[in-house]
Amino acid sequence: MTAPTLFLDNVTKIHQDGPNHIHALDSVTLEVMPGELVAIMGASGSGKSTLLNVSGTLTTPTSGRVLLGGADTSEMSPNKIAALRRQFIGFVFQDFNLLPTLTATENIALPLELDGMNTRNARAAALHTLEELGLTELSDRFPSEMSGGQRQRIAIARAVVGKRQLLLADEPTGALDSTTADDVLELLVSRVRAGAAGLLVTHEPRLAAYADRTIYLRDGHIHGGAK
Repeated sequence: MTAPTLFLDNVTKIHQDGPNHIHALDSVTLEVMPGELVAIMGASGSGKSTLLNVSGTLTTPTSGRVLLGGADTSEMSPNKIAALRRQFIGFVFQDFNLLPTLTATENIALPLELDGMNTRNARAAALHTLEELGLTELSDRFPSEMSGGQRQRIAIARAVVGKRQLLLADEPTGALDSTTADDVLELLVSRVRAGAAGLLVTHEPRLAAYADRTIYLRDGHIHGGAK
C-alpha cells in the first residue's frame, strides 16, 4: 500500500500572545497522496499559512506528528529535517522569490547546488526541467526580463527540479491576471499528475476547482475535504 506523501497526525499548533494561547491548528489530521492536489481555503487567520508551514517543516507543531513519505519528522534531528525539506519539498510563493542577479537556469539550479550538487550537474538538471515544462526559451533570461506569469512558471520549475515529491503553493497566482493564473495552475497540476502531491492555498473558488478536493479551515479546524 502506498504511503501518503504528507500525513498530518492529530496536529495542534498553539501560539502564545501575551497571556493568551491561540490554537492556530487544533487536532488537524490530513493526508495527501501521490498525484493528488488539495486546495486549502479559509478566512484570514483561519490557520492556512500555519498548516502550510507545518506541512513544510518550517514550523514545529505543539503536538501531533508530521510524516513525509512515511518518515516521522518528530523523530528526526533539526539537521535531518532540513535535509529532508530540501530534497522532498518544493515551495511556490506569490512573490516568486527569484534572485534578480541570476538567470532562470541559475535560479532553478540553486537549490540543487545548496544541497551539494556540483554546478554543472545542477544546471543540466535545471535545463532538463525547463525542457520538460516547455520553458527553454526563458533559460537565459533574468527575472527583470520576464513577465509575472513567466517568473511564476520559473518559480514552479525551481520547486519541482530534482523530482521533489511535495509541492506547497501559497497563493501562487495572487499577483497574476486570470488567464495567466489558469496557465500557472495548469502547470502546477501537470507536475502533481506526474506523481507529486500538492497543497494549494487560495482564496479563489475558481482556482480551488483545479484541485482534487478542497478543505476549509476555520479557527484551526478542518471542515470538509479531509481524508
